[in-house]
Amino acid sequence: MKITTYLGSPFPLGATWDGKGVNFALYADNATNVELCLFNNPDDKKEFAKVKMEERTYQVWHVYLPDARPGQLYGYRVYGPYNPQEGERFNPNKLLIDPYAKAISGTIEWHDSLFGYKMGDKNQDLSFSKTDSAPFIPKSVVIDSAYDWEGDVAPKIPYHQTIIYETHVKGFTQLHPDIPEEIRGSYLALAHPVTINYLKELGITAIELMPVHHFITDRHLKDNGLTNYWGYNTIGFFAPDVRYASTGTIGDQVLAFKKMVKEFHKAGIEVILDVVYNHTGEGNQMGPTVSFRGIDNASYYRLVDDNKRYYMDYTGTGNTLNANLPNVLRLIMDSLRYWILEMHVDGFRFDLASTLARELHEVDRLSAFFDIIYQDPVISQVKLIAEPWDIGEGGYQVGNFPPGWSEWNGKYRDCIRDYWRGADSMLAEFAERFTGSSDLYRDDRRKPTASINFITAHDGFTLNDLVSYNEKHNEANGENNNDGESHNRSWNCGAEGPTDDPAILALRQRQKRNFLTTLFLSQGVPMLVAGDEISRTQGGNNNAYCQDNEISWVNWAAADKDLLAFTQKLIRLRKDHPVFCRRRWFQGRPIKGVGVEDIAWFLPEGTEMTEENWNHDFAKSLAVYLNGRGVHSQGPKGEQILDDSFYLIFNAYHGELEYRLPPAKYGTKWTKILDTTENLIEDAITYAAGDAVMVQGNSVVLLHHPLQ
Repeated sequence: MKITTYLGSPFPLGATWDGKGVNFALYADNATNVELCLFNNPDDKKEFAKVKMEERTYQVWHVYLPDARPGQLYGYRVYGPYNPQEGERFNPNKLLIDPYAKAISGTIEWHDSLFGYKMGDKNQDLSFSKTDSAPFIPKSVVIDSAYDWEGDVAPKIPYHQTIIYETHVKGFTQLHPDIPEEIRGSYLALAHPVTINYLKELGITAIELMPVHHFITDRHLKDNGLTNYWGYNTIGFFAPDVRYASTGTIGDQVLAFKKMVKEFHKAGIEVILDVVYNHTGEGNQMGPTVSFRGIDNASYYRLVDDNKRYYMDYTGTGNTLNANLPNVLRLIMDSLRYWILEMHVDGFRFDLASTLARELHEVDRLSAFFDIIYQDPVISQVKLIAEPWDIGEGGYQVGNFPPGWSEWNGKYRDCIRDYWRGADSMLAEFAERFTGSSDLYRDDRRKPTASINFITAHDGFTLNDLVSYNEKHNEANGENNNDGESHNRSWNCGAEGPTDDPAILALRQRQKRNFLTTLFLSQGVPMLVAGDEISRTQGGNNNAYCQDNEISWVNWAAADKDLLAFTQKLIRLRKDHPVFCRRRWFQGRPIKGVGVEDIAWFLPEGTEMTEENWNHDFAKSLAVYLNGRGVHSQGPKGEQILDDSFYLIFNAYHGELEYRLPPAKYGTKWTKILDTTENLIEDAITYAAGDAVMVQGNSVVLLHHPLQ
């Protein structure tokens, strides 16, 4: 079939519909020839036409097809040397996904032909496969980027007012009885009024979606009847995953994603994407050839210097994208800008972000990646959150990311868990973490909002399981329970797993309330994992990455409504009182014109803690005074906003303690508004300065003093 072609342009990369035709452009520096392959249907086993891309501008191959339209399916065959020991893995028998594809037609159907080598050969990855992979690989899709955003405006919620809710597109809605069955588990289900109303009533301000970039399920998982549920295995950095589209229409996933974002923005909720730019789904030298490896292996991946057959693996997934190379940096930046400008997202959480900072082997906080982000007028203006570690040497970088970045604070998580399980010598660090981790962020002029505080995340126990299991129960993953976090840094309140013992159940509920109270009243940005507010359980599985089933999905029928009500009130308390979400650090000294410190720490006797007190390894309780009479400059124009004052008593000791309230200069009349032994108190109890307050074991008490 004869196809009309023009030379086209090397930019933009990818397939671009201009209203008259489609320009195709592909970066392949070391290729000797490139063919554009066109398909009519997603299940076509062979292309109906091949277009030789004659024109090459520098490292980019390009062609323009005046007769092509949105919906056109395509892929590439790339020619060049096949010499794996030198890092060259070109194989034109393999149809390749466009790295810049804006949509992908389906998921991979695993078959030996997807591998560049012949299965079963000795040193098989050095062999060469001549089998065509086109029948088994999804096709890239030309899209029309036009969309009626109806005047969409980004919420632009300040960091100090942000409350993040981490969730999974499918898992959050798959079992929801009030969402139409035909759209459950999809982008449109998240956009449904039932979902949005729930999130508004909960009080969160940003939804952080686990990976929605098109991803691959590893073959070994598929063969074992499992799947890559979490999605940390990207193959399309511009394409929203087709699995979460509610219809089979080609390209529908793009429109559905945009509608979801638009509906969240109407509700004043930001959308943050969990993105995985550190590696791809092609794995190590034994992995498939479906995109980058076949387009130009050495131009995308970090290869071992003295044997380019192998890949540097800082991620535990088999490969690492080489962010030192200009074309890879451009890919990442183009992708980020696309999701901001075209898809209207509000920020990103970068998976294993330390990997992106590696210049050579060491982690370099001033690497090219951060420099480019910092100067980019688009990307630098959205929320940037790092998972500040990878598995390589020196990869744990909590506190070391540049200004402008926030970080998942793993030290906060570990410290708060340790405190509530009664570990010794925790008071000093607990105070540091509770007040925003100034030891990590203050020296380079970062603010408390650099700390993303969390107790649980997707990769680990749920909050309910954290207090219900001493041991992980990952048997369903098929790895003999050897995968996942090896220890539980919390406290199993009684029997292992489910129990009918009312005393144990009460203790577990209290412990959950303790964690939530600590989280939402800490300085920094709190992150709540979907379902923790309703006691979601995974049956003790702390690594449910491969469980696309009831183990992972939110079970709305079993929702803990009491804990939900507690969490809603707790979030409302935080949002109503700026003293819990300050923009600036506490100073620990008297406020001018007030005469009392902005923060002070107390012993049960009602006296301030001394240096010696901080170092007692047996101490498991303390109180903190938060002065709302200071100037917080919380307003958008720097206007002075004053607040009430609060007195928080934390008791991780197993027994009841008597606490004396501090002298009258800190407050004359205190009202108890929260006690985690129960729920938020409606019939408040009032105390005077110096009065005794009985605090039950393993509990938090919050007292309130109105602004005078």
